[in-house]
Amino acid sequence: YVCSTWGNNHFKTFDGDIYQFPGICEYNFASDCRDSYKEFSIHIQRGLNSNNHPEIQYILITIKDFTVYLRPELAVVDGRIVKTPYYSSGLLIESNDIYTKVYAKLGLTLIWNQEDALMVELDNKFNNHTCGLCGDYNGVPIYNEFINGDASYNSITYGNLQKISKPNTKCEDPDETQALPSCDEHRDECESLLTSSAFADCRLRLNLEMYIQACMQDKCACSGNEDAFCLCSTISEYSRQCSHAGGRPSEWRTRDFC
Repeated sequence: YVCSTWGNNHFKTFDGDIYQFPGICEYNFASDCRDSYKEFSIHIQRGLNSNNHPEIQYILITIKDFTVYLRPELAVVDGRIVKTPYYSSGLLIESNDIYTKVYAKLGLTLIWNQEDALMVELDNKFNNHTCGLCGDYNGVPIYNEFINGDASYNSITYGNLQKISKPNTKCEDPDETQALPSCDEHRDECESLLTSSAFADCRLRLNLEMYIQACMQDKCACSGNEDAFCLCSTISEYSRQCSHAGGRPSEWRTRDFC
């Protein structure tokens, strides 16, 4: 099971909910939340890059007794900069110009494109044991993430609850009352992009509607200033998730598109 975040602050939980959360603090992305011994935690912090697009600035991973700090083209283990591939008892870190990958023997794989997109896959022994932006991994969407007992949360409230409080850091919580615009006028375009023949092998593997909605939100947010990030980040994610699910998307990028 996979949890991911990409593009314009989209998140997809282990249980399959897709939501948007634009926070720029450090957040618990996914952690083992059992009371006794916690096997791992993953924190992330986003910020805006030079083109004003959200990007993951760093990822902080604790695995048993190791701490791993990742920035684009930089890996630090227990405070020391390491060369990749780096291997140490049950932990492997690989990186090239495009991806950083971390494999932990306890049942965790992390893949980051060093920009906006992060994907974490967990062994199902962590079912029902996780917390963070990725949710509780109990197999049931909405419950315990956006509905908890009698309370229901919107995605901003839920995201704000995952903030890691650190002394001396100032970062504003996103406003919980901001409603997302309706973006229906972009549906046809998003649908035709995501159902193109390049993705024929993907339709039965993924929930297409969720990616159409994410694409529509992206188009709205770009309000006409279309650049590659706007249009391509959700399509790239759809393609990655499709490959991950065993599908074979064909080449969808062209010289003029993405």
